[in-house]
Amino acid sequence: MDVQERQRRIEQTVATEEAVTVADLAARLATSEATIRRDLIELDHKGVLRRVHGGARRLALRGAELSYASRATANVDAKARIAAAVADRLGTDEAVLLDSGTTCVEIARAVGDRPLRVMPLSLTAANVLAGRRDVRLICPGGEVRAGELAFVGPLAEAGIRRLRFDTAVVSGCGASVAGGVTAYDLGDAAVKTAAIDCAERVILVFDRSKWEKSTFAWVADLKTFDLVVTDHRFTAAESAFFERNGVEVVAV
Repeated sequence: MDVQERQRRIEQTVATEEAVTVADLAARLATSEATIRRDLIELDHKGVLRRVHGGARRLALRGAELSYASRATANVDAKARIAAAVADRLGTDEAVLLDSGTTCVEIARAVGDRPLRVMPLSLTAANVLAGRRDVRLICPGGEVRAGELAFVGPLAEAGIRRLRFDTAVVSGCGASVAGGVTAYDLGDAAVKTAAIDCAERVILVFDRSKWEKSTFAWVADLKTFDLVVTDHRFTAAESAFFERNGVEVVAV
């Protein structure tokens, strides 16, 4: 394993688990503790994580964004289960918007060849859907955000707002009862909000690592959504909040 890949995996582990020890990282990555310490020093200097005695912890900074490559390879089993559950909820000939999150790319894979009209908000998801015989693919246009391959900006937002969707699927970068749903990027938050405004039904998807996390740009209150699909197990109080606000929860 080269240095870049090892440090990417360290970044991903710390972002998902919040805190981890040097010994644990060394065992997982099959390398020495001295090598891990050097990696942590370098990643701390880059502002990726905070090095602490005996290990490292996640930065609690709303402006810090985990790389797309790291997010795409995190919690892949949970994302696949979430994607399958959402795909099962989509009916024949629905007009569906998929936002640019990595879980929505998995949903694009999960829909198979069922007849749908789909607007994906990322080139990655569009590429997945492009070869599907019965999927009618439409893209919003606008600026493509570097690294994310996501459609953002006023042209993308205007393209969304000119249409009406049966279902919009929104992926949360952070979600909580108190803070609602948030995104890393202002442009991403704007197109998510447009998607919510233009859909009859709105589905929120996120894996357990996003719960009780708050990122930079606010998107919507949790009570805005009709359905939440996640692998997180909510507490009794959290479940009561969803029930009180008429939000269906599907745990996978």
